[in-house]
Amino acid sequence: MLAGPLAAALPARAASAAPAFLHGVASGDPLPDGILLWTRVTPTPEAIPGSGTGPDTEVEWVVATDRALTSIVAKGSVTATAALDHTVKADVRGLKPATDYYFRFSAGGTDSPVARTRTAPAADAAVANLRFGVVSCANWEAGHFAAYRHLAARSDLDAWLHLGDYIYEYGSGEYAARGTVVRPHAPAHEILTLADYRIRHATYKTDPDLQALHLRAPVVAIWDDHEFADNAWSGGANNHTEGAEGTWAARQAAAKQAYFEWMPVRPALAGTTYRRLRFGKLADLSLLDLRSFRSQQASTASGSVDDPDRTLTGRAQLDWLKAGLKASDTTWRLVGNSVMISPFAIGSLSADLLKPLAKLLGLPQEGIALNTDQWDGYTDDRRELLAHLRANAIRNTVFLTGDIHMAWANDVPVDAGTYPLSPSAATEFVVTSVTSDNLDDIVKAPEGTISAITSPVIRAANRHVHWVDTDRHGYGVLDLTGDRAQMDYYVLSDRTDPDATSSWVRSYRTRSGTQKVERTYDPV
Repeated sequence: MLAGPLAAALPARAASAAPAFLHGVASGDPLPDGILLWTRVTPTPEAIPGSGTGPDTEVEWVVATDRALTSIVAKGSVTATAALDHTVKADVRGLKPATDYYFRFSAGGTDSPVARTRTAPAADAAVANLRFGVVSCANWEAGHFAAYRHLAARSDLDAWLHLGDYIYEYGSGEYAARGTVVRPHAPAHEILTLADYRIRHATYKTDPDLQALHLRAPVVAIWDDHEFADNAWSGGANNHTEGAEGTWAARQAAAKQAYFEWMPVRPALAGTTYRRLRFGKLADLSLLDLRSFRSQQASTASGSVDDPDRTLTGRAQLDWLKAGLKASDTTWRLVGNSVMISPFAIGSLSADLLKPLAKLLGLPQEGIALNTDQWDGYTDDRRELLAHLRANAIRNTVFLTGDIHMAWANDVPVDAGTYPLSPSAATEFVVTSVTSDNLDDIVKAPEGTISAITSPVIRAANRHVHWVDTDRHGYGVLDLTGDRAQMDYYVLSDRTDPDATSSWVRSYRTRSGTQKVERTYDPV
């Protein structure tokens, strides 16, 4: 049995030469005719994640229309190598649209669990309904992933969206649950090298609730900063010291390589995650990479938030997004967006809450104006995008956002200062964290008490904000019909309890053609 700092990346098992599937199986990026399958095989007990050792191993896969795998429609094999940390992917094509499939991997006489996946509807299909789980910010040391377990228990998800911070890079104890490590991750130190990032990804993939959700439905994932380091930008990060921690270029390359090895994600362009998926005539989903191309945050670099030479998206990605939104012929244009696009002014919060809020947002705690890590720090990109939506009469754009460990339901105004007398260009649903600390955790107050104080103040200063909850952990379920897009918000009883219960707390929707959010009083 393994011991030491790498043990968490590999569940205990009897010493054996037989290959094992210890990190689950997954699928992602559904297409009308295909799906991406993923697993990691441990060919020998010594071939642990990040070790760079272990023999080449042939891994077979099958896809069938039934769970018993008797009606096989596709099969193949791929070689797992140490060069890719013994992770494998199979990009399966030739499948039928809008269809449930089941798949399994096998190696050396050992079978993986059988997983369900689902293809996207045909591009020209009239689709009555789509339903997606929506999550972000899952910090291993801050709790258990009960949110994933509750989503896995559902039987109605076409896919689930992970909007960033699938892993965290910190050393043990640096970022836990109100300062308490609920469960230690591996490696114990801050991750810097390719081996480090591989081990951290592997640790996360041992979580039973995360494995259960990957077994149940395909994921559509983008990265945010903690897949690299806190408040990352194209040339560095707040949580990176050039020299002492190596070069940023080397660390960024290591993080990206491990991400694409360990996640069922197709890189649309080399080294990025921006790409677009379509779900019939009902919706398309533009997925953004808001870390690889951005300028340094204005709070730590010269230049103001309004500087037109500073960018969040990079020119090529912004042009791609604008062109895709304009050309879209679907009812809904969803944007997977890792940081909040809606403007956010602090309002008249008391001094004792300003400092914790600054800490939560990663801002200088001696003074807080706005969160320059989100679109507020790159106002020229936002102005150009929202003006494009208005000038081209592009309706039904819905931003789906994570990052800030709070739940929000927002209109996205063209001019926040004159709203609601001026128009809204889009709407935004922000989901809270799965486990990462939010405002009440930083203040160390009972859950709900801080939100009761801050929410009215935030809403008074931001008239486009319909709801904000600063205190709870959980997930969202997005339901689409031709008439409306609705987000149901669910919260967990206790993120530190592996058996935490889940309860519905609020729902908001945007009706087709309105570009505005309204409350609705029942979940779908």
